[in-house]
Amino acid sequence: MKKQSKKNLDSNLSLIAQAKHHDPFSVLGRHLVNTHKYLTVYMPYAESVTIVKPKLTLERIPESDFFSACLDDVELPNHYQLEWLDKHGQKHLNYDPYDFSVQLSEFDQHLFGEGRHWHIYKKLGGHLHSVDGIEGVHFSVWAPNAQRVSAVGDFNRWDGRCHPMRNLGGSGIWEIFIPGLTEGCLYKFEILNRHSQEVLAKTDPYGQAFEFRPKTASIVTHSNNYKWEDEKWMEDRAHFDWQHQPISIYEVHIGSWQRDERGNFLSYRELANKLVDYVKFMGFTHIELLPITEHPLDASWGYQTTGYFAPTSRHGTPDDFRHFVDICHQNNIGVILDWVPAHFPKDNFALARFDGTPLYEHEDPRKGEHRDWGTLIYNYGRNEVKNFLLSSAIFWLEEFHLDGLRVDAVASMLYLDYSREANDWIPNMYGGNENLEAIDFLRELNAVTHDQHPGSVILAEESTAWPQVTRPTWTGGLGFSMKWNMGWMHDILAYMQQEPVHRKYHHDQLTFGLLYAFTENFVLPFSHDEVVHGKGSLLNKMPGDEWQRCANLRLLYTLMFTYPGKKLLFMGCEFGQGTEWSFNQTLDWYVLDFPHHKGIQTLVKDLNHLYKTHPVLFQFDFSHEGFEWINCHDVDQSVISYRRKDQHSDLIVILNFTPVVRENYKIGVPSPGRYHEIFNSDSKYYDGTNIGNAAISTTDEPWMGHYHSLHLNLPPLGAIILKQ
Repeated sequence: MKKQSKKNLDSNLSLIAQAKHHDPFSVLGRHLVNTHKYLTVYMPYAESVTIVKPKLTLERIPESDFFSACLDDVELPNHYQLEWLDKHGQKHLNYDPYDFSVQLSEFDQHLFGEGRHWHIYKKLGGHLHSVDGIEGVHFSVWAPNAQRVSAVGDFNRWDGRCHPMRNLGGSGIWEIFIPGLTEGCLYKFEILNRHSQEVLAKTDPYGQAFEFRPKTASIVTHSNNYKWEDEKWMEDRAHFDWQHQPISIYEVHIGSWQRDERGNFLSYRELANKLVDYVKFMGFTHIELLPITEHPLDASWGYQTTGYFAPTSRHGTPDDFRHFVDICHQNNIGVILDWVPAHFPKDNFALARFDGTPLYEHEDPRKGEHRDWGTLIYNYGRNEVKNFLLSSAIFWLEEFHLDGLRVDAVASMLYLDYSREANDWIPNMYGGNENLEAIDFLRELNAVTHDQHPGSVILAEESTAWPQVTRPTWTGGLGFSMKWNMGWMHDILAYMQQEPVHRKYHHDQLTFGLLYAFTENFVLPFSHDEVVHGKGSLLNKMPGDEWQRCANLRLLYTLMFTYPGKKLLFMGCEFGQGTEWSFNQTLDWYVLDFPHHKGIQTLVKDLNHLYKTHPVLFQFDFSHEGFEWINCHDVDQSVISYRRKDQHSDLIVILNFTPVVRENYKIGVPSPGRYHEIFNSDSKYYDGTNIGNAAISTTDEPWMGHYHSLHLNLPPLGAIILKQ
């Protein structure tokens, strides 16, 4: 019980009424005025206020909305209830929020200040909470430059005067426990900046559910009621040897994969049936979701995130999303989330200038703003900001059982001069262009996630020659599990877009990737980025008439599935969608009525099966042990051939990048015997010409450094795979 003079009390009451008091708990609730005990409450919408037990009516302080009573002769219980009437005569009953002590421990505050509280999302934000058996919601938020912070919502008419919060000193955290609130209530934080006196209404940075856009309020939700049924998957994942296992990823924007008959989004629960059944049918091992973290703008595809701890309400509730992941796991499908720690949007209701100052971002736009994207850059050198992002990563892996994160735009994080003019960036302390704080953050991200959730994978979208992206942090690497091979993707697509007659002049684009294929743990991505912004679909990148375009695409996919590296294919590409991807309409599923599109889909399905059932195609994806050229020099005929191998077996892959049938084509092989054609991208089942080979026996003619050779028929714009 705090002691204060009558003069100070009057001054403090005035500040509270103006919603400007820095420490409302020092005034409201029980306190000493001179030598007398008083109870003071502030209720702008009350006509009368009464303590329920013992029965005691509070007197209104004249010309104010404060109510007070002397407690010198009254013994109140540990937590007392107030009954009040509004101007409509409606009766309300609740415990006084200003009678509860601090709920956030000093240890939590300390860890957060150090940037090492991996589970701070369980503490900050709006959470269902119980104190001495009294149920309610505990609100807390980091806003160090605020003069006053209030919890506002549908429970107090969004009025910042009703529930000003307690300041926890040097931590910069504000908190309040409001009894009687339940799951589903809407809320925001109203923040008064101490310098500018600007009043801001902000969504909860740690909010775990949000209203359906364009509304932006946070929603109080539970986080531990869902009954998971993926125990076996999670147990096995802890020992998942992803380096030596097949990983074939289906990249999906769930807002446009399919929609219902009225054009509405599918729910997470509908996707748990339709999408999971389709992915299982196609044979992919993982689904990678474009960001489903909450975001205000559909056209951002989720990459301008405002809710780092909430699945978007476009498709349902957090538990609905848990159900989706659960069903994926029960069907042996992993789930990876696109996660965006590189930048955030400038929307006034979210993180931008959160407490009236550049809190999450850098103040200087040369460090704090992406000119190209119109977004803000996190201040990775600030412990609380770093902790916010680290706990978000842990949140998705732990609370939603996700199997990995794909970190977006890593290159923009690594370089201070990324996409900037010469005079528009600030060198680091050594004069270089490396973002040292971001590098430290990425290393810590990978160390923490791999330690806390073994078997999970963290993938980097990194498009530069930065060394050791996927090497351990203790060797100087960034510590990522895998990295998108953007160089390979660009080279191969550039090659495939050439008319076949010109391909011999670009043969190096086919073979160059093997010079660095094992310097990192690579994923081979044909992602959403390659089928938007006027780039056209993968099918329409291919030259020639309709048959040739389809044959080229089948050839491209066969190359990808037999080339060292894990696989990623964006939705629609698996059946040769002809139109460019649009985020606001469903895929062109109707094209599967045409044989050439159905053939492409069947080919991808068969390639997934082939890939998963032949260890030589995945066991040494990141090591030269699993690959050997047979012939990479046949420039004039635009043919390449290679072996995928392990200690026990191998497969022979031959790809013909021209529409010319190569009869009696000779290749060298390491051992004599009969070889069978186990795959042919030109098969009639894929709407090809069905040119291929029956069982072939070797001859004793030395060729290409081998003592034995085969004579083959190579299909036009086709690939064959042989097994001894």
